[in-house]
Amino acid sequence: MPKKLKVADLVEEFGLEVLSGESGLKRPITVADLYRPGLEIAGYFEFHPAERVQLLGKTELTFFSRLPEEDRKDRAMKLFSHADTPCICVTRGMDVPPEMIEASEKMELPVLRSQVATTIFASRLTGFLENKLAPSTTIHGVLVDVYGVGMLITGSSGIGKSETALELVKRGHRLIADDAVEIRQTADHTLNGNAPELIRHLLEIRGVGIINVMTLFGAGAIRNVKKISVVVKLETWQQDKQYDRLGLDEEMTRIIDTDLPLVTIPVRPGRNLAVIVEVAAMNYRLKRMGYNAALQFTNKLTESLSEDIDDLE
Repeated sequence: MPKKLKVADLVEEFGLEVLSGESGLKRPITVADLYRPGLEIAGYFEFHPAERVQLLGKTELTFFSRLPEEDRKDRAMKLFSHADTPCICVTRGMDVPPEMIEASEKMELPVLRSQVATTIFASRLTGFLENKLAPSTTIHGVLVDVYGVGMLITGSSGIGKSETALELVKRGHRLIADDAVEIRQTADHTLNGNAPELIRHLLEIRGVGIINVMTLFGAGAIRNVKKISVVVKLETWQQDKQYDRLGLDEEMTRIIDTDLPLVTIPVRPGRNLAVIVEVAAMNYRLKRMGYNAALQFTNKLTESLSEDIDDLE
């Protein structure tokens, strides 16, 4: 579930100045979209998205200051009267009209001020809100960056996920998270994974204990956040189960609302899991570039069989 966000979190994150309506700093923020209420200041409130953070820049405030006094009071009260509105943010360090300050105090709606230019502040604020309000979940597994591909290794406890990650780190790849992977889904259905703050850069190896990967292998062996591209499921080898030997049947798995390719690797003595995960990452990259080895093999096999049949005829 996304983290609950309040107006006070914006003040802390961006160092905003609270001009008025301080009693409303506990108002919740529920959407990542921003809105510049230029039409509303001009008097059109029919489709006003009040649930968004309202952003006032030089254009809106200049236009507002040129309205007749009665219109300014009316527009300010209408703009500040919605219970769903989290806050009003003023950029460029501009002065806020007294009508807005008065309406802010009356409706307990915070007015915040930033010294940053409107476009830059809007970009930073949108990125912050999208990250904090994104749907999220925590999965038991290991996330490793292998050849630039985010590989989420899952499986039952004790099957060898952490040992596989350690071998991959020794082979020059990077660890993002071990044991618990926090996953956030962005607006474009991209899944980004990271480690909880408490266990960041740590790896648990049974028989050895907890090790700090950055301390042992250097800063190049870790990464804080990585897009998840493939899920690798480790499972105990089952004699009676038919495993895909060609790779034509691509399995998918769903995390939150996003489908990801699933590679199931049976575990048995003698199999080098780290090398197999490396090959799975390289094979994924080749498929993204348009080359599918299994499909190429099947096509050549079909052509060869067709030629043999033609020769027999």
